[in-house]
Amino acid sequence: MLIAASAAAQQPATSASTVPDELKGVGVTEHLKAQVPLSLEFTDESGKTVKLADYFQADRPVILTLNYYSCPMLCTLQLNGLTEGMKGLSWGPGQEYEVVTVSINPLETYQLAEAKKKTYMKELQRPSAGAGWHFLVGRQDEISKLADAVGFGYRFDKKTGQFNHVAALTLLTPDGHIARYLYGIDYPSKTLKLALLEASQGKIGSTIDKIILYCCRYDPTSRRYTPVARNIMRLGGSFTAVGLALVLGTLWVRDRRRHKNQPDSDPQGTDT
Repeated sequence: MLIAASAAAQQPATSASTVPDELKGVGVTEHLKAQVPLSLEFTDESGKTVKLADYFQADRPVILTLNYYSCPMLCTLQLNGLTEGMKGLSWGPGQEYEVVTVSINPLETYQLAEAKKKTYMKELQRPSAGAGWHFLVGRQDEISKLADAVGFGYRFDKKTGQFNHVAALTLLTPDGHIARYLYGIDYPSKTLKLALLEASQGKIGSTIDKIILYCCRYDPTSRRYTPVARNIMRLGGSFTAVGLALVLGTLWVRDRRRHKNQPDSDPQGTDT
C-alpha cells in the first residue's frame, strides 16, 4: 500500500524499530490549543500569493486539511468524506466557516489545485463554497512549518514517488488555535457540526446547538461526540429549577391579582 492507513492517525509520529522505514514519522501528534503560524505564505488555486491569516475571521472556525492533489487514493477518500459531511450541514463554507486544503507536495502547481477545487465545487453544489473552500500549494519550508505546527507527520517514499500520510482534519478557532482533530475518511454531519461549534468558541450556532454541545464530549476512541451524563443531569436540574420558579411565580402573580380584585371589607360593619 502506497500510503499509511488512517487507523494510525491517532498515534503520535514514531520511529520505533517495529515500524517500516517508509512509515517512520508518519502519524499525528496532537497539539491542542497550539497557535498555527498565520503568517505562512502559500499560492491559491488562482495563482495568487496568500497568507493563512487571509482565511481567519473574527467569527468563523477553519477546517484545515493536509493532502496532495495527485494522491492516488487516501486524499480523495478523505476529501470525499468531508464533502459528504458538509452536504448534511445547513451551514456552508464561506458563511459560517472556512475550509483550507494545503498540498504537502511542494512540486504541485496551482493549476492542479484549481482542477481539484473545480471537482469539489461541482460535487458540493453550494453557492458560497467557492469563496469558502481554498486549495493551496506552497514551498517546502512553509509546508513543513504548517505540518509541524499541527503535528502532521508524513514521509515521501522514493520507491513509489508517493507520500505516506494519514487522514486527519484539524479544526482551528477563528484566531488560529487548534481546537480539535477528526480522523479517518468518514465525517458524519453531526460530528462535523459539533466540532465546528466547539472550534467557533460559541460564535456560530443556535442556543440549542450550544446546549447539545454542552451535553456532549468528543471521544477519541469512537471518533464521535458522545453524551456526558453529568452535564445532562446538571442541565436537567437547571431546567427543573427554572420550571419550578416559573410555576411558583405564576401562582404568586395569580394570587396577587385575586386579592387585588376582591372588594374591600367594611371594617365598621353594615347598618340594617
